[in-house]
Amino acid sequence: MIVKALRFGSCILALALIATSVSTGAQTYSSGQNASPAFEGWELNEDGSFNFLFGYMNRNWEEELNVPVGPDNTIMPGGPDQGQPTRFLPRRNRFVFRVRVPKDWGDKEMVWTLTTKGKTEKAFATLRQDYFIDDVVMASETGALGAGTSSPEVRGNKRPVIKIDGDKKRTVKVGEPLPLVAWVTDDGVPKPRTTSAATLRALAALANASPNAPRNPALNPPSRITVNKRTGLHMAWFIYRGEGKARFEPMQVKVWEETRAGANSPWAPLWTPPPVPKDGKYSATVTFDAPGTYVLRARADDGALVGDDEMTVTVTK
Repeated sequence: MIVKALRFGSCILALALIATSVSTGAQTYSSGQNASPAFEGWELNEDGSFNFLFGYMNRNWEEELNVPVGPDNTIMPGGPDQGQPTRFLPRRNRFVFRVRVPKDWGDKEMVWTLTTKGKTEKAFATLRQDYFIDDVVMASETGALGAGTSSPEVRGNKRPVIKIDGDKKRTVKVGEPLPLVAWVTDDGVPKPRTTSAATLRALAALANASPNAPRNPALNPPSRITVNKRTGLHMAWFIYRGEGKARFEPMQVKVWEETRAGANSPWAPLWTPPPVPKDGKYSATVTFDAPGTYVLRARADDGALVGDDEMTVTVTK
């Protein structure tokens, strides 16, 4: 099936759509599909203990799934609650949370069992050597680097540090805006990646070419075995746990791998990060539409590595 790009009045957006057009027989879904847990790998801590890193794949492009901790969302041994999400955002979400295990863990397995849409899937975590990961591997897997590439700058990158201002436990009423403030510091690495003039010229050539004309392979975007992510510091709030909906102002950058052109996402073609506040202070508001207990996560992302902080909000009628 040939996906045809539509012109939206914006030349850049149209070019991006053409550049990301693909021929594929795969089906995609807005809703109705399940989510699958994923074991991403393990890290070694300075004290000799280990971290198991988990993520997930929600097969929907729009629907967010909610699965409370319990029989349908459990991690064993030591669970059922090991800090896993109960709100599953669309598509691929990598390196979402860590579970620390002792240095004498040995060859035991940790299993995350997740049941959604009537389907049960499991992720099995072990200390097999081929599952070892570090910051460079994570930067590559999330799309900040080409697979297998590195540099002294990237190897020296430190993950952003984020701190939520004020009490980590708040109470607010349904429909009442709650102010949010987070402070972010970063080392400025990696530098924001810009779209080269050569790439823009290639996109323009693709846009002007006849649909039936032979395509010059040199004009094709380079192939990648990982997603392509824009670098540059940005910050976003999102729901980590909680079943209701929330509206954030201003609109937040997406933290899941939204690759469609025009999306407010570092994985979208030609996206650029918003300006960084000089004082490192990020302000927003959130408004909830239903009572309940929510965990909000604040994420600072330099395009390669992320730093997270969390707060719990009790929403009353």
